[in-house]
Formats: sequence, C-alpha cells, structure tokens
Amino acid sequence: MSDDQKIFMPSQPLEPGGRYGILSGFEPGTRTLEAGSKIAPPFMPLPVDIVLDKDVPVTLRDGVTIHIDVFRPAGSERVPVIVAWSPYGKGQGTSASVMGIFGMVGLDNAGVSGLEKFEGPDPAYWCARGYAICNPDIRGVAHSEGDSVVWDRQEGRDCYDLVEWLGIQDWCTGKVAMSGTSYLAVSQWFTAAEQPPHLAAINPWEGVSDVYRDLVLRGGMPDTGFARQLQDNSYYGLGQKEDILAEAEQRPLMDGLWENKIPAFDKINVPAYVVASYSNTLHTAGTFRAWRRMASEDKWLRIHNSQEWPDYYEEANVEDLRRFFDHTLKGEDNGWEQTPRVRYSVLDLQGGDQVNVPADQFPPADVTLTKYYLDGRTRTLATEAPTAEAEAGYAVAANPDVVSFVARFAGDTTLVGYPKAHLWVEAEGADDMDLFVLVQKLDAQGTPLQAFTALNRGALAQDVTERGASILRYKGSDGRLRVSMRHLDKALATDEVPAHSFDRVEKLSPGEVVDVEIDLLPVGLTFQAGEQLRFVVSSRSLLGTMMPGIREYTTPHGGRHIIHTGGDRASYLQLPVKPA
Repeated sequence: MSDDQKIFMPSQPLEPGGRYGILSGFEPGTRTLEAGSKIAPPFMPLPVDIVLDKDVPVTLRDGVTIHIDVFRPAGSERVPVIVAWSPYGKGQGTSASVMGIFGMVGLDNAGVSGLEKFEGPDPAYWCARGYAICNPDIRGVAHSEGDSVVWDRQEGRDCYDLVEWLGIQDWCTGKVAMSGTSYLAVSQWFTAAEQPPHLAAINPWEGVSDVYRDLVLRGGMPDTGFARQLQDNSYYGLGQKEDILAEAEQRPLMDGLWENKIPAFDKINVPAYVVASYSNTLHTAGTFRAWRRMASEDKWLRIHNSQEWPDYYEEANVEDLRRFFDHTLKGEDNGWEQTPRVRYSVLDLQGGDQVNVPADQFPPADVTLTKYYLDGRTRTLATEAPTAEAEAGYAVAANPDVVSFVARFAGDTTLVGYPKAHLWVEAEGADDMDLFVLVQKLDAQGTPLQAFTALNRGALAQDVTERGASILRYKGSDGRLRVSMRHLDKALATDEVPAHSFDRVEKLSPGEVVDVEIDLLPVGLTFQAGEQLRFVVSSRSLLGTMMPGIREYTTPHGGRHIIHTGGDRASYLQLPVKPA
C-alpha cells in the first residue's frame, strides 16, 4: 500500500498544558540525575545516579530525524536497552494528564519516578538493575520530523531503524527489547515483524493487533469514539497526523490501507512475554489474536485479573518481567525457561479469583467446546437442541431492546477459552442489523455479578463505569457484528474463533433468515452449583463505551430483530467448558 492512500490533517504543537511534562521541552544534551533526587515532589526518589541523554537525533532510512531520550546507569558498563515506542510525548510522565489517569485507576504517583513514558517502563527501576530505557518522540511527534501515522507497518520500519541505531551505541551490549502497555504494546507487534537483528525480546502488555477489527470498525460497525479520543489528544507535533476517522468513513471495507495496519504475525519470531486480560474491551481481542498467530516458538502468556496499568506497575509483575529480560537480554540462567508457557486467571466476580493457573496452551488442552442451544419459548440455554422452532425478538430502540437466555448450572462449572455465538437472525422492517451479544454471570438469585478491574472503586469509579468505561469494570464477555458483514474469512476463521473478511456487504431481503457467527472476548469464569449464565442479544452496546467521556455508538438500523431457535434453525452459544 502506498502512503497516498492515507489521509492527513494538521497536527498541533506540543505546548505547555495538561499533556506537557517537566522533560517535554527540547533541551539537547547529557546530564546526570543524582540518586535521591526527585523529578517533582509527588514522585519517588531515584535509587541510583542516572545519565540522561536528552533529545538525541536519530535519522531514519528515509531521512526523517526523530528525537529520543535515553536513561542509562552511570558508569562505563555496557547495558541492554528497553524501548517504549508511542506517540505520547516522551516527557509526559510528569504531566497533569498522566497523574490524573494514575489517580483515576487508584495508582500512587509515588510508586514511579515520573521519568517513565505514559504506559512505559520506569527508568528508575530498570537503570538500578543494569538496563537503559529509550523514550522516543516518534515520527511527527513533538520536535521529531515527518508526519505521524496510526499503528501500521511504517511504525515497524521506523522502530527497526531505532533498534538498530541503539544496538551499536558504545554504551549498549547490542541487546534491545521493547516493553509497555496499549500503544506501546501494539508497536511491538509491528516492530518484531520487521525482524531487526538487535531486537532480542518483546513484552507486549495488552494492545490491539488489527486497527480495522479492534479500533475503528469492530464487528463492521463504525464505532469510532475511542479512535477520536486517540486522534484528538495524541500525535502533537509540527507536521501532519493521519486522519483515521476520515479513513474509516471513506473506506468502510477491509482493503490495502487496513491490511497495512495488521502486523505480519508469521514473521514475529523473537522471544515474547505477552500479558493479557479478559476485561479490556479495547485490547483483549487484539492481544489474544496476536498471541495465537505470532510465529515465535519462545512465547509466554500471562492472563491477569485486573486492569493493565496497575498490573504493569505491580512490583511482583515488574520483577517477573525482569526475570524474562535477564534471561533473554543478559543470558542469565535464572530458571525462566521453566516458567509455564501460559498462566491464566479464572474470575468468580465475588472476590475469589484464581490467578497464575499454569497450562501449556490457551485454552487448556482439556477444554471441551460445548454448545448451549437457545430456546425462544422458555428463554433458556440447554445442551440439547429444542426440536420445536421458536422465535424471540425485540424492537430496536424500544424498552426493552434486548432478548436473553439463561442456564443454571447443576454443578460447579468453569469456562476457559473462546466463546462464540451461532445465531439464526431476521430483520423486520430493515435490511441490516447491528447485533451485540454478552455473556453475563448471575448469582443463584439471578443478580448480575460484576467486578472492578482498577484499584479505585469509589464513587467516581462507580459513576464513570455506570454506562461505559468498560475497561474499568468487568461485566462479562461481549461480541458484536453488523449482519451484512457476516461473510467469514476462510483463511482465518476456526470453529473456535470466527473471523470475518469485512470485504463485502450482504444486505438482508425482506423475510430472509441468515445464520451468523459472532466471536466473543475470551473468558476465564467459574460458576458454583446453582449460579447462572445469561446470554444477551441486543441492538445496542451492552457495555457502553470503552473509555470514560467518549461518544457512545448508536445503530443507524431500525426495525425489529428476530432470533430463531430450535428445529432447523437451532441457534446456540458455544462455551469452552473445563472439566471439574
């Protein structure tokens, strides 16, 4: 794909304000940050002397110059370096916006030094343990030249050039790694796929892996609320930035532009420690997709039970990551190879979660894919298909605008893996349908169970998660599909995880009944005897927005939705059941 397919808009300069930190100014040179000093009062003191090489120019293969900050231990010993690649200003760690996010999720700013990039590794910790940290202002950001792009192979090529530049510096051992959450995770898929020789390991900690399917057109629907937040509040610079919203509007089908925003998973062969969760409605699908498809034989997966930012900075998890990097970057024989290839969590949503459950694969090998058939007459789910046909439905934008089906478990039941829905559907009075589905856990009395993922569970957290901010409160596993986009991608779809091509539109005719497959986010969920599972189908997003303060998607399609069940149209929910 050529860059002339992209659409650009003017950027705005990074100026003092909410996203400007103490180190955001352009001040080339080398200085020493002394042990015991603080970058600002709210942050932790530095445990060791740290050399800061600030605003170092690095020229990329096309002649564009970017600027980086390198934090490294004082002294002459050569060290490996960890890259935190994102468009968030490299000095943003002390900004009001980042400090506010820490407060929102319940993190104490005194737990970090303020030298870290937003969502990135803290130089105070890593320099004290024999590593350098590189925080770049990427193409088009702050004082770096060029026009910024959103998550595509251009970023992989750019970061390749940076990795190779770092690998030959006189203070570097030649070993380079990457780490970070969200954007900093996504950039790792693209960089690793370019196979820079000095890249020794990656640590993607939750991030999308397909811009079309995860960010702007999930399920084929133009739900661009978070994309707008990302575009409007990032990529500050002196040139232009990619207009992902205009691209989504003008190019609603999968094509070369969107394919360029999918990493070449089959070329990712570097050791990888991947961290995921079931609850991040922005990142979960992409993280698991990348984990499944990356070619690396040396890959580990940990699935936690919280939110990515507290998980990333949790002391025990940082130490766990250091064991991985000590092994892959320093060659230490520290037993990392004996770490289970998968460590997953099982949520019970009542304070009794299991974490770090070991397995050789995900889902575990003993999981059985079990069909629970919908019955439109009794509104139940059962493992035997109803012989009689029945219908259940709702009118779009009515109250209620959902239809649900419930199963009560006679014995203790655990689900670990990928749910999917196979539904026979019909639209009355419309030629298309936006379908949203949700798997909920109910207690024995029928009350929905939920759990906060962040440490902050006070009134503000209650308010922002009441109708959205789904990354901060887990309410169940969801999925979605625009029915006209139902065509399956035969190269990617499996019986376990459906995948759609999104390259054609197949509208519905009056009276036409079609079968659709909808992938839901992976689960690790346990039910005690008597507890219940509720499967919900609706024309609206049942979880609300991903993030606080963004626009909620509403369907443009009206009419009445009909779910057909039983007989020759036996709709079902497929669940990954683990033996007791």
